Amino acid sequence: MSEKRSKQMEEGGDVERLRHEPHWPAAVALLAVGGLSMALPPSIAVGPRWLLLVMVTALVIPAVITFHRHPGVNRVLGHCLAGLITFFMVWSLVLLVQALPTHAEPPMILLRSAACLWATNVVVFAYWYWRLDAGGPHSRAKRDEHTEGAFLFPQMAMPQAAEKTGKAWSPWFIDYLFLAFNTSAAFSPTDTPVLSRWAKVLTMMQAAIALGITLLLAARVVNIL
Repeated sequence: MSEKRSKQMEEGGDVERLRHEPHWPAAVALLAVGGLSMALPPSIAVGPRWLLLVMVTALVIPAVITFHRHPGVNRVLGHCLAGLITFFMVWSLVLLVQALPTHAEPPMILLRSAACLWATNVVVFAYWYWRLDAGGPHSRAKRDEHTEGAFLFPQMAMPQAAEKTGKAWSPWFIDYLFLAFNTSAAFSPTDTPVLSRWAKVLTMMQAAIALGITLLLAARVVNIL
């Protein structure tokens, strides 16, 4: 068998395995972030409120198309998407903090903006975790089962569960979204210990942002009352 044929079979096997993990939840979550940006007032939005949604859509479409057939291109697009939504979120947070003492926006508008940014924070870090853990979705798909990574999911410590179902367990985007939600809600991971140093840095950043937004919300509510 030629080397080229072997490579094609190997790539075909990787593509087949990748089909077991649906990638549309990540795409929907990114589009939701773009939609949340349209709920921000002009004073807190980065550029026109529709700008992030248009840019995310322009990158999500080729990312979805290349997910199975061109992992390298998809990886680059994925990192560009992660960097883009992170940049917009951080900039909007800075604008929100600057808008608080000026009282330029009504309290309810500021509360709505803070809630949108809190939800955006969850999706942004969930996407980073999904893209970086154990080399990303494409690298995880090449393994028979997920036994090591930046996070110790409960299923990794329960091999008997996989034996009962007859399928090897591997984290999907929803697992990282659940992890990110818990980190923002409880300001720390709950059922999933963080193992690697880069993941600890990201979870600390996410918890700090969520805590800051929560304190801003609390301060505004007290001010309203």
